[in-house]
Amino acid sequence: MFRNGNQSTSAQAAREYLSDRIEERPVPTSIMRWSFVLTWFMRVLAILWIMKGLSAWAVILGIWTPVGQFEGRSTGYQATIIYFALIDLIAAVGLWMASTWGGVMWLLAIMSHLILAAFFPGIVSGGVMTVAFFLTLIAVYLGISWLAAQENR
Repeated sequence: MFRNGNQSTSAQAAREYLSDRIEERPVPTSIMRWSFVLTWFMRVLAILWIMKGLSAWAVILGIWTPVGQFEGRSTGYQATIIYFALIDLIAAVGLWMASTWGGVMWLLAIMSHLILAAFFPGIVSGGVMTVAFFLTLIAVYLGISWLAAQENR
């Protein structure tokens, strides 16, 4: 196989490429590394969202409720529970990987929950404490993400 001079430049370009994963980016020299804080915040969120997704699967499988109760509910309720059973676990995987798409999927999942709780309170529970907790998580995530982005500049 012949080698030419372009391979060394492509290897150098590959090293300079900023990865989608936060922990693979170059480490800044500042004292407080917001990228590190963001990575661990995303991993804590991932654990919470794994529990949230598994609780939706528990409803589907009839673990906390009598068997057959899920099938007896309305189609809208069933679709909502199945949606959250899938999107919460997908978001949790992306959050654990500390990737950009994980944060986007998590924001989609949490905003879906808040919107459905506002318009369909019979299907999705959304008490004042739940809404306040979710809004606080969103604000903290956006704040840490902004600080991490400023740190990388």
